[in-house]
Amino acid sequence: MNSSTANDNPDTSPIITIEGMHKWFGEFHVLKDINLTVQRRERIVICGPSGSGKSTLIRCINRLEEHQRGRIVVDGIELTNDLKNIEKIRTEVGMVFQHFNLFPHLTILENLTLGPIWVRKTPRREAEESAMYFLEKVRIAEQAQKYPGQLSGGQQQRVAIARSLCMRPNVILFDEPTSALDPEMVKEVLDVMISLAQDGMTMIVVSHEMGFAKSVAHRVLFMDGGEILEENEPQEFFNNPRHERTKLFLSQILD
Repeated sequence: MNSSTANDNPDTSPIITIEGMHKWFGEFHVLKDINLTVQRRERIVICGPSGSGKSTLIRCINRLEEHQRGRIVVDGIELTNDLKNIEKIRTEVGMVFQHFNLFPHLTILENLTLGPIWVRKTPRREAEESAMYFLEKVRIAEQAQKYPGQLSGGQQQRVAIARSLCMRPNVILFDEPTSALDPEMVKEVLDVMISLAQDGMTMIVVSHEMGFAKSVAHRVLFMDGGEILEENEPQEFFNNPRHERTKLFLSQILD
Protein backbone atom coordinates (compact mmCIF):
# COMPACT_ATOMS: atom_id res chain seq x y z
CA MET A 1 0.00 0.00 0.00
CA ASN A 2 1.29 3.44 -0.88
CA SER A 3 0.82 6.39 1.47
CA SER A 4 -0.80 8.36 -1.35
CA THR A 5 -3.50 5.76 -2.06
CA ALA A 6 -6.73 7.41 -3.20
CA ASN A 7 -9.46 8.08 -0.64
CA ASP A 8 -7.17 7.74 2.39
CA ASN A 9 -6.07 11.35 2.63
CA PRO A 10 -6.50 13.05 6.01
CA ASP A 11 -9.48 15.28 6.64
CA THR A 12 -8.58 18.93 7.10
CA SER A 13 -9.97 19.23 10.64
CA PRO A 14 -7.41 18.43 13.37
CA ILE A 15 -8.24 15.74 15.90
CA ILE A 16 -5.13 16.40 18.02
CA THR A 17 -3.42 19.75 18.58
CA ILE A 18 -0.31 20.10 20.74
CA GLU A 19 1.04 23.61 21.33
CA GLY A 20 4.24 24.52 23.19
CA MET A 21 4.11 21.37 25.31
CA HIS A 22 6.83 20.64 27.87
CA LYS A 23 7.27 17.67 30.19
CA TRP A 24 9.72 17.10 33.04
CA PHE A 25 10.56 14.03 35.09
CA GLY A 26 11.91 15.78 38.18
CA GLU A 27 14.84 17.85 36.92
CA PHE A 28 14.98 16.01 33.59
CA HIS A 29 13.39 18.00 30.75
CA VAL A 30 12.07 15.07 28.71
CA LEU A 31 9.88 16.96 26.17
CA LYS A 32 10.78 20.44 24.94
CA ASP A 33 8.37 22.78 23.16
CA ILE A 34 6.42 20.10 21.27
CA ASN A 35 4.11 21.45 18.56
CA LEU A 36 2.10 18.96 16.53
CA THR A 37 -1.22 18.92 14.70
CA VAL A 38 -2.76 15.59 13.67
CA GLN A 39 -5.60 15.57 11.13
CA ARG A 40 -8.45 13.07 11.15
CA ARG A 41 -7.51 9.90 9.23
CA GLU A 42 -3.86 10.91 9.31
CA ARG A 43 -1.16 8.33 10.03
CA ILE A 44 2.03 9.51 11.69
CA VAL A 45 5.10 7.43 12.50
CA ILE A 46 7.48 8.76 15.15
CA CYS A 47 11.04 7.43 15.15
CA GLY A 48 14.24 8.31 16.97
CA PRO A 49 16.83 6.85 19.34
CA SER A 50 15.97 5.39 22.74
CA GLY A 51 15.36 8.07 25.33
CA SER A 52 14.34 10.71 22.80
CA GLY A 53 10.87 11.18 24.32
CA LYS A 54 8.79 9.36 21.68
CA SER A 55 6.82 7.13 24.05
CA THR A 56 6.40 9.91 26.60
CA LEU A 57 4.93 12.14 23.89
CA ILE A 58 2.17 9.73 22.92
CA ARG A 59 1.51 8.83 26.57
CA CYS A 60 0.81 12.52 27.21
CA ILE A 61 -1.92 12.47 24.54
CA ASN A 62 -4.19 10.30 26.70
CA ARG A 63 -2.82 11.53 30.03
CA LEU A 64 -0.89 8.43 30.99
CA GLU A 65 1.79 11.07 31.55
CA GLU A 66 0.99 14.62 32.67
CA HIS A 67 2.52 17.57 30.79
CA GLN A 68 3.56 20.60 32.81
CA ARG A 69 3.41 23.39 30.22
CA GLY A 70 1.57 24.05 26.96
CA ARG A 71 -1.73 22.71 25.61
CA ILE A 72 -2.99 19.36 24.35
CA VAL A 73 -6.44 19.34 22.72
CA VAL A 74 -8.00 16.05 21.62
CA ASP A 75 -11.18 16.15 19.54
CA GLY A 76 -12.04 19.59 20.91
CA ILE A 77 -11.34 18.71 24.56
CA GLU A 78 -8.32 20.20 26.32
CA LEU A 79 -6.37 17.86 28.58
CA THR A 80 -6.24 19.40 32.05
CA ASN A 81 -6.60 18.00 35.55
CA ASP A 82 -10.36 17.68 34.95
CA LEU A 83 -10.97 13.97 35.51
CA LYS A 84 -14.14 13.94 33.39
CA ASN A 85 -12.21 15.27 30.40
CA ILE A 86 -9.43 12.75 30.96
CA GLU A 87 -11.94 9.87 31.11
CA LYS A 88 -13.71 11.08 27.97
CA ILE A 89 -10.47 11.38 26.03
CA ARG A 90 -9.34 7.92 27.13
CA THR A 91 -12.54 6.43 25.71
CA GLU A 92 -11.82 8.16 22.36
CA VAL A 93 -8.07 7.45 22.20
CA GLY A 94 -6.99 3.80 22.12
CA MET A 95 -3.51 2.67 23.08
CA VAL A 96 -1.53 -0.42 22.10
CA PHE A 97 1.57 -0.98 24.21
CA GLN A 98 4.89 -2.69 23.60
CA HIS A 99 3.87 -5.34 26.13
CA PHE A 100 0.36 -6.57 25.58
CA ASN A 101 -1.10 -5.82 29.05
CA LEU A 102 -3.78 -8.49 28.72
CA PHE A 103 -5.40 -9.89 31.87
CA PRO A 104 -3.96 -13.42 32.12
CA HIS A 105 -6.91 -14.80 34.16
CA LEU A 106 -9.49 -13.72 31.56
CA THR A 107 -10.20 -15.36 28.21
CA ILE A 108 -9.48 -13.41 25.05
CA LEU A 109 -13.19 -12.66 24.66
CA GLU A 110 -13.41 -11.46 28.28
CA ASN A 111 -10.37 -9.23 27.80
CA LEU A 112 -12.10 -7.57 24.85
CA THR A 113 -15.51 -7.08 26.44
CA LEU A 114 -14.33 -5.73 29.80
CA GLY A 115 -13.83 -2.12 28.67
CA PRO A 116 -17.03 -1.74 26.61
CA ILE A 117 -19.16 -3.28 29.38
CA TRP A 118 -17.69 -1.29 32.29
CA VAL A 119 -16.71 1.98 30.61
CA ARG A 120 -19.19 2.38 27.77
CA LYS A 121 -21.99 0.45 29.56
CA THR A 122 -22.46 -1.75 26.48
CA PRO A 123 -24.80 -4.74 27.01
CA ARG A 124 -22.80 -7.96 27.29
CA ARG A 125 -24.24 -9.61 24.18
CA GLU A 126 -23.56 -6.53 22.07
CA ALA A 127 -20.03 -6.30 23.53
CA GLU A 128 -19.37 -9.95 22.69
CA GLU A 129 -20.65 -9.54 19.12
CA SER A 130 -18.41 -6.50 18.68
CA ALA A 131 -15.45 -8.40 20.17
CA MET A 132 -15.91 -11.28 17.74
CA TYR A 133 -16.16 -8.82 14.84
CA PHE A 134 -12.81 -7.27 15.74
CA LEU A 135 -11.19 -10.63 16.46
CA GLU A 136 -12.22 -11.60 12.92
CA LYS A 137 -10.70 -8.34 11.70
CA VAL A 138 -7.32 -9.17 13.25
CA ARG A 139 -7.68 -12.77 12.01
CA ILE A 140 -7.72 -14.47 15.38
CA ALA A 141 -11.41 -15.22 16.10
CA GLU A 142 -10.73 -18.92 16.67
CA GLN A 143 -8.74 -18.03 19.80
CA ALA A 144 -11.63 -16.27 21.58
CA GLN A 145 -12.04 -18.82 24.39
CA LYS A 146 -8.33 -19.26 25.07
CA TYR A 147 -6.27 -17.43 27.70
CA PRO A 148 -3.43 -15.01 26.80
CA GLY A 149 -0.77 -17.45 28.01
CA GLN A 150 -1.91 -19.96 25.39
CA LEU A 151 -1.18 -17.56 22.51
CA SER A 152 2.05 -16.50 20.80
CA GLY A 153 3.38 -12.99 21.24
CA GLY A 154 2.16 -11.96 17.80
CA GLN A 155 -1.30 -13.32 18.54
CA GLN A 156 -1.40 -11.52 21.89
CA GLN A 157 -0.50 -8.23 20.25
CA ARG A 158 -3.26 -8.71 17.69
CA VAL A 159 -5.64 -9.32 20.60
CA ALA A 160 -4.41 -6.08 22.18
CA ILE A 161 -5.18 -4.21 18.95
CA ALA A 162 -8.67 -5.78 18.79
CA ARG A 163 -9.24 -4.82 22.43
CA SER A 164 -8.45 -1.21 21.59
CA LEU A 165 -10.80 -1.30 18.58
CA CYS A 166 -13.65 -2.61 20.77
CA MET A 167 -13.77 0.79 22.47
CA ARG A 168 -14.51 2.36 19.05
CA PRO A 169 -11.74 4.97 19.38
CA ASN A 170 -11.23 7.91 17.06
CA VAL A 171 -7.45 7.60 17.37
CA ILE A 172 -5.12 4.71 18.19
CA LEU A 173 -1.67 5.30 19.66
CA PHE A 174 0.88 2.51 19.15
CA ASP A 175 3.93 2.45 21.43
CA GLU A 176 6.54 0.29 19.66
CA PRO A 177 3.98 -2.48 19.11
CA THR A 178 6.41 -4.92 17.47
CA SER A 179 9.58 -4.37 19.51
CA ALA A 180 8.84 -7.15 22.02
CA LEU A 181 8.06 -9.70 19.30
CA ASP A 182 10.20 -12.35 17.68
CA PRO A 183 11.06 -11.35 14.09
CA GLU A 184 8.74 -13.93 12.51
CA MET A 185 5.78 -12.48 14.45
CA VAL A 186 6.36 -8.86 13.42
CA LYS A 187 4.76 -9.16 9.99
CA GLU A 188 1.44 -10.51 11.27
CA VAL A 189 1.05 -7.48 13.56
CA LEU A 190 2.15 -4.99 10.88
CA ASP A 191 -0.34 -6.56 8.45
CA VAL A 192 -3.15 -5.84 10.93
CA MET A 193 -1.94 -2.24 11.32
CA ILE A 194 -1.82 -1.80 7.55
CA SER A 195 -5.40 -3.04 7.37
CA LEU A 196 -6.42 -0.43 9.96
CA ALA A 197 -4.67 2.22 7.89
CA GLN A 198 -6.63 1.18 4.83
CA ASP A 199 -9.84 1.58 6.88
CA GLY A 200 -8.92 5.22 7.57
CA MET A 201 -8.04 4.95 11.28
CA THR A 202 -6.16 7.92 12.71
CA MET A 203 -2.89 6.44 13.97
CA ILE A 204 0.23 7.68 15.75
CA VAL A 205 2.86 4.96 15.78
CA VAL A 206 6.15 4.98 17.66
CA SER A 207 8.21 2.46 15.72
CA HIS A 208 11.52 1.62 14.07
CA GLU A 209 9.70 -0.36 11.36
CA MET A 210 10.75 1.92 8.52
CA GLY A 211 9.14 -0.23 5.84
CA PHE A 212 5.82 0.32 7.56
CA ALA A 213 6.52 4.06 7.76
CA LYS A 214 7.34 4.25 4.05
CA SER A 215 4.22 2.42 2.94
CA VAL A 216 1.58 3.63 5.39
CA ALA A 217 2.52 6.97 6.99
CA HIS A 218 1.38 10.36 5.75
CA ARG A 219 4.16 11.93 7.83
CA VAL A 220 7.28 10.68 9.59
CA LEU A 221 8.62 12.54 12.62
CA PHE A 222 12.15 12.24 13.98
CA MET A 223 12.74 12.98 17.67
CA ASP A 224 15.95 13.37 19.61
CA GLY A 225 16.69 14.96 22.96
CA GLY A 226 13.02 15.57 23.66
CA GLU A 227 12.44 17.62 20.50
CA ILE A 228 10.87 17.02 17.11
CA LEU A 229 13.88 17.75 14.92
CA GLU A 230 12.36 16.85 11.56
CA GLU A 231 9.06 15.91 9.97
CA ASN A 232 8.14 15.25 6.37
CA GLU A 233 6.19 12.98 4.08
CA PRO A 234 7.90 9.58 3.82
CA GLN A 235 9.62 9.91 0.44
CA GLU A 236 11.28 13.21 1.35
CA PHE A 237 12.03 12.09 4.89
CA PHE A 238 13.94 9.01 3.79
CA ASN A 239 15.46 10.29 0.55
CA ASN A 240 16.34 13.84 1.58
CA PRO A 241 16.66 14.14 5.36
CA ARG A 242 17.60 17.70 6.29
CA HIS A 243 18.92 17.43 9.83
CA GLU A 244 22.35 15.88 10.38
CA ARG A 245 21.03 13.93 13.36
CA THR A 246 18.28 12.44 11.17
CA LYS A 247 20.82 11.45 8.53
CA LEU A 248 22.96 9.69 11.14
CA PHE A 249 19.96 7.87 12.63
CA LEU A 250 18.71 6.67 9.25
CA SER A 251 22.21 5.52 8.24
CA GLN A 252 22.28 3.34 11.35
CA ILE A 253 18.89 1.67 10.97
CA LEU A 254 18.49 1.38 7.19
CA ASP A 255 20.34 -1.25 5.22
